[in-house]
Amino acid sequence: MRVRRCALVTLEPRERIEFDLLGFVEGGSGLATQMEWLAIVPHVATSFAVSAGEAALLGEISPTEWTDLATLEKRFASDLLHGLVAKGLLVAEGSEESARDERVRETRWRPESAALHCASRWRGVDADAMQRELGERYGDTLLEKLGPVPSAALERTSADRRLRLPGAHPTPLDALLDSRVTCRNFDVTRALPLDDFAAVLFRAFGARAIDDYAPGVQLLKKGVPSAGGLHPTEAYLLVQRVDGIVPGLYHYHAIDHALEPIRLLSADDALANARTFVGSQPYFLDAPAFVIPVARFRRNFWKYRNHAKAYRALVLDVGHLSQTLYLAATELGLAAFITAAINEVDIETALGLDPLDEGPLAVCGFGYRASVRSEAELDPLHAVWPATG
Repeated sequence: MRVRRCALVTLEPRERIEFDLLGFVEGGSGLATQMEWLAIVPHVATSFAVSAGEAALLGEISPTEWTDLATLEKRFASDLLHGLVAKGLLVAEGSEESARDERVRETRWRPESAALHCASRWRGVDADAMQRELGERYGDTLLEKLGPVPSAALERTSADRRLRLPGAHPTPLDALLDSRVTCRNFDVTRALPLDDFAAVLFRAFGARAIDDYAPGVQLLKKGVPSAGGLHPTEAYLLVQRVDGIVPGLYHYHAIDHALEPIRLLSADDALANARTFVGSQPYFLDAPAFVIPVARFRRNFWKYRNHAKAYRALVLDVGHLSQTLYLAATELGLAAFITAAINEVDIETALGLDPLDEGPLAVCGFGYRASVRSEAELDPLHAVWPATG
C-alpha cells in the first residue's frame, strides 16, 4: 500500500480544561488542564484530536510523493502510521479518502481559508438554547462580565477637526433604507403571493444578462457585484407558505428564473427543517420562504486559485445578495432576515450537497411581518413599529 499525506491539514495546539473532583477535594482549584493537538482536515470535513506523536509525524511525510507504507514503517512507529491512515491524514492510493483529497487539491483551496470554512461549520447546534443559557448564567451582569462595549463610531480626531459634509437630499431610496428592518415577527397566517416571491428571488439572485466572455466561459450580470463576474453563489430554498408552490426544498436556477424541486415536504417537516437550519432561533421559524446562499467553491477558485482573497470574495457575495434581498422585499411591503448562526452540516445533508463542492454560508428569509410585535426588532427610526411610552 502506498500512502501520502493529505493535501491540507491545519494543526492547532489546544488546552482542554476539565473539572477534577479529586483535585478539588485535595485542596486544588478543581480544574485539570491537558494539552492536545486539534487537526482541521478539509477533505474529511471535520476536526479531531491527534496525539503529539501523530502531529510530529505529519511533518515528516510528503503530501505529493507516494511512498510504500512498509518503507515508512522502517523509519517511523507503525502504530502512529496506521493511526494517521485510519484518521484520513495519510491517504492510501486508490482509496475513497484519496479521491476526496484529490478533489480538494483540484479545487485549489487556499489552506487557511479551507481550515476556516471547515472549522466554522455547525451540526445540530441549538443557538436559542445557547442564548437562554447565557442569559440564565449571567442575567443582568453580562455587561460586567464582557467589559465595556467598543464605541459605536470610531473617533480619530477631536470633534472640532471633523469636516462636516452636506446632507443627502431625501429620495425614495432613503425611505426604503429607513424601512429596511430585520424581521423577527412573521405573520404565520399569510402566504407569500407567487409574484412577490418570484420578484424578490429575481432581483437578488436572478441573471439579468449572460456574457459569453470566452469560449466555454459564461459570466453573469446580476443586480449585485461579484468577483470576476463569476457569481458563484447559488440560492437554495426551503418553502413553507408560497401560493402555488408545494412546501419543500428547491434550487433556484438563476438563468432560467425557475425552481428545481429537490424534495417535497409536509408542513410539519418543512417547519422541522427550518428549525434545524437556523439553529432553533424561534423568531425566524415562521418565515414563509427561506433562501440559503450556497457557495460553489470551484466556480470561484477556477480563476482565483489558492488565492488569499478568494474565500473573502465568497463571503462578500452573500453580503451583497442578502442586502439586495432585504431591499427587494421591503419595496414590496415584505420583511426579511439573515442569520449566520446556522447548522451547515445539517443543511448540506438535507439538500444533498457535498461540502467539498458547495457550502452554505448563511440563511435568509422573507415574508409578511406580523401585526403584533412579540419579539424585539431594532427599529430606532420607528419606520415599522410606532414609538411607545
